[in-house]
Amino acid sequence: MIMRQRRFLPSIKLLMALDAVVRHRSVTVAAAELNLTQSTVSRLILSLEDQLGVELFTRERRRLIPNTAALSYQRDIARALNIVQQASMSVVANPLGGTLSLAVLPTFATRWLGPRLGQFLNAHPGIAVNVSTRIGHLDFAGETFDAAIYYGLGDWDGVNHLRLFDETVTACVAPGFAQKHPIRRLEDLAGLPMLQLESRPSVWSDWFEGQGGVPYATGGMLMDQYSMMIQSAISGLGIALLPDYLAQIEIFEGRLVPVLERNVPVRGAYWLVWPNDKVEHAPLKTFREWLGEQTNKISHGAQLK
Repeated sequence: MIMRQRRFLPSIKLLMALDAVVRHRSVTVAAAELNLTQSTVSRLILSLEDQLGVELFTRERRRLIPNTAALSYQRDIARALNIVQQASMSVVANPLGGTLSLAVLPTFATRWLGPRLGQFLNAHPGIAVNVSTRIGHLDFAGETFDAAIYYGLGDWDGVNHLRLFDETVTACVAPGFAQKHPIRRLEDLAGLPMLQLESRPSVWSDWFEGQGGVPYATGGMLMDQYSMMIQSAISGLGIALLPDYLAQIEIFEGRLVPVLERNVPVRGAYWLVWPNDKVEHAPLKTFREWLGEQTNKISHGAQLK
């Protein structure tokens, strides 16, 4: 049983005063944010220092200047306040419990997970799901997420992994672009702009290898999200190399047309990852099972929708 010492558990009011003053470097602005008087904020800071037995600010002409200890303390306190706020919001939104917080790649969230999430919620009405978009790895220790979905080689250390599905890609262009620049063989790509994604530097090389050729030097735009790449391709700005769960949607709806061989396998896969302290989190266990069922359909040849 954990025994918590009162001295090291200042009240929320004291901690919020510290957080606001350090963030704004101003008692006046902090007081306005907290809807308190300046003198009240100053007294709260003094009470916090008295409780901890540590001086956190230098006083200069009625100004509070945070020292190194205050800056370090505030970083940790800000994370703790975020966790408390998220937990409180979750219990209000779902008083029966069962909240799952996910960090997901932006386009994957809107174009793959989003259309399927209703099935999960209908099957498990007691679970509330909070989804935020993130690119790249995150620090589970400093965030409030239970799990994340990311793309990579399974090289995220210190977490548990569930491989969802491998990546296959299709090169796509706007119908008008295809008419202006007919592409019937790899050589026809020479000199054409090939749109680039920051997080997938090797994907064009993989695609050329899958087509049985060697890459051409590319001069296309560089962007950080597939949504921007799709719009750029639709606008005729170049060739987009899209994961098939995206390519199939755009091709079916007639905004883009495929180029050469489709469904080319490349390095990398989509993964669900979660920290060790969430292994037994019941909503996450339920979500993992459901997600495994969804991706098994893909591995057995079911069409991505």
